[in-house]
Amino acid sequence: MTKLKDVLDMVDFGHTLFGLPFAYLGAFLAIKGMPTLSQLIWITLAMVGARTAALCLNRLIDLDIDRANPRTAEWVLPAKKLSPQKVWILVFLSLALLLFSAAQLNPLCLKLSPLAVVVLWMYSYTKRFTWWCHLILGLAIGIGPVGAWIAITGTFDWQPFILGMAVACWIAGFDTMYACQDIVFDRQHNLYSIPARFGEEGALIFSAGFHVGTVFFLVLTGIILKLGLFYYTGVLLAAIILLYEHVIVKPGDLSRVNFASFKINRYVGLLIFITTLIDIFS
Repeated sequence: MTKLKDVLDMVDFGHTLFGLPFAYLGAFLAIKGMPTLSQLIWITLAMVGARTAALCLNRLIDLDIDRANPRTAEWVLPAKKLSPQKVWILVFLSLALLLFSAAQLNPLCLKLSPLAVVVLWMYSYTKRFTWWCHLILGLAIGIGPVGAWIAITGTFDWQPFILGMAVACWIAGFDTMYACQDIVFDRQHNLYSIPARFGEEGALIFSAGFHVGTVFFLVLTGIILKLGLFYYTGVLLAAIILLYEHVIVKPGDLSRVNFASFKINRYVGLLIFITTLIDIFS
């Protein structure tokens, strides 16, 4: 049970759960109706497999960095609560879960699933050469609703990419805000990030800009898919949450950055998902 707790802590399983509503959103919007229970189960398992593999790879690739950073030195892998060998086993089990789940959905999902793995894997190296790493992380996670759309339709359409961009901007916004905690460390170790390049004030401006992009792409999704009042109510509530985040996190005061980045952020996708369901089925 202790090892299981360490695994769940390492992969931030709760964060996987708050990313799921946007993936489900892609599935429901693909047909403007109810996917089958089987489809929802396999989409969930595919998302869990992809997210777990990505997090484990990130922890393995960044192990030396995490050991050197006082903020992350007590994380599970740097603190040697789990061995790298066990984490590699978890990587391959998670990839197997992703591929098997994709195969249960449709042939196109199976063919595209390795691409999702490559994107998620490559992200872990981006902080070594570009301060756009936050947006690249967002684009990697923005694959979720696109993949769920394909899981339902079995076709490659352009519409879900607009929703994917909303997710990408949402992730990039709070990841940029969160990274403000590591400005000194990143500069000392020649790591690339928006906060390290532009400082706290500049980073929070970027973060706000990304979140403006989130709202823009959500509205554009509503226009393209001809969604109604309930959907836009969800977008408005999400915008209020994002605005509140930027009210409570200011240059020189990062005391509430964890609360803003993870505690209240989880409600963004959930609110939009719930209001979209009401819109679709009302």
